[in-house]
Formats: sequence, structure tokens, C-alpha cells
Amino acid sequence: MILVQAALNGNREHPAAPRTPDELARDTLAVVDAGARSVHLHPYDEHGRETLEAKHCAEVLRAVRSACPGIPISLTTSATIEPNPKKRKELIAAWTELPELVTANMGEDGILELCELLIERGIGIEAGLLSLRDAQIFVESGIAARCVRAMVEPLNSDPDEAVALAAEIEQTLADGGIRLEQVHHGDGIASWSVNRRAIARGHSIRTGLEDTPVLPDGRIASGNAELVAAAVLLLEQAV
Repeated sequence: MILVQAALNGNREHPAAPRTPDELARDTLAVVDAGARSVHLHPYDEHGRETLEAKHCAEVLRAVRSACPGIPISLTTSATIEPNPKKRKELIAAWTELPELVTANMGEDGILELCELLIERGIGIEAGLLSLRDAQIFVESGIAARCVRAMVEPLNSDPDEAVALAAEIEQTLADGGIRLEQVHHGDGIASWSVNRRAIARGHSIRTGLEDTPVLPDGRIASGNAELVAAAVLLLEQAV
């Protein structure tokens, strides 16, 4: 079954981008109603900055779970939030409420050590593959068997280039014998081209304001629910 995951926020500016726990809870309810079956979130602190601190992560998880019980929640572990690998690991080790999943970008310093901690804590890993090198690191690491899925995430702005990189990453995984579920997305308008290719190949997809502010026709989306509804329509049209 093809999954639609909603990536609700991040560092992209958009009037409807949710940041507070209440906003994230409301948006989760809206995207689930639109057809999403998982959500990916970036907690923010009281100063409007992305954070991995336990207090803020717990507040977001509690709010979203209250609004949508049973919906799998994926948190970020991005080095763009905390670039120091030791500090990042300490922050995540201090989490008191645990998400079902996290994204772990394979190209980041200290990521394999962080993955060991995540596995020890029973948190599912979505391996972030933003480049061909990331995919190679993932294959060579031998960690795939202990991960939940591979996130194929070409960030090229040109749709053709993004699709080509997605194909290369997919082939690298196949050559490495990795049969994990894959979730594909891109960035901006190119995200929709990556989504279409993924659907045609039977892979799950991701959309939301972290990935793109625009709909498939280039119009600015009103928010996450409209983006998810557009992704669900792509799935329905492909049947």
C-alpha cells in the first residue's frame, strides 16, 4: 500500500506553516482528514527556533497524539538544528517522550552513532538519502535491516535532475540488496515530479510545507491539507 506522509514544517517560510504544538496538532488533524497516514514534524522553541530539546519535543508529541491518536509521528534529527554530533546525541538521549519514527540523514557527521542510540531507545529510523553518496553510505553501513524505511530525497530544483537522482538512489539501494519501503519526495515544484515517478514505481510519497509551498500546477498552496489532498489525487489518478 502506498503511503502519503505529510511533512508539516521546517525552515521554509509560509503563512500557514505550523510551529506551536497547538498549530501542529490542528494541521495533523487536517492532513489526516485529507489522506495522510503519517506526519513528520520539526518542534520549535518559545523563541521561534527549531529545536531538539526534550521539553519542546514532548509538548509537540503530546499535542499531536491527543488530536490524532495512533498516527505515526516522525521527528527530525537534522544537523541543521544542532550541528555538533555529540551535543545532538545528548539532546536526543534526553527525550522523555519518544516518537514512533525519526529521520536520520545519512550524510551527516555522527549519524551512524546516533542511529545506534535511536535503535536502543526503540525509535524507528527513516534513513534520509539526499544524495547518491548518502545512499552509498547507507548501503555500506549495514544498518538498513534495522531501519523502517528509506527516504529518497533529491533536492535539485530542476524537476528532471531531481527525478534522475531519485532513480540513481533507488538503483543504488537495489544493487545493495536493500528492500526497505521507500518514501520519495523532492523540493519545490520538482517534488511533484519525484512524487509522480515514485507512485508509478509503487513507492510511497511525502509532501507538505517542509518540501514544497506549491501545488502541482505551480500555484501557492493554502497549507498542508491542500498539498496532501493534491498528493492523494495523484495516487487516485494513477490507479
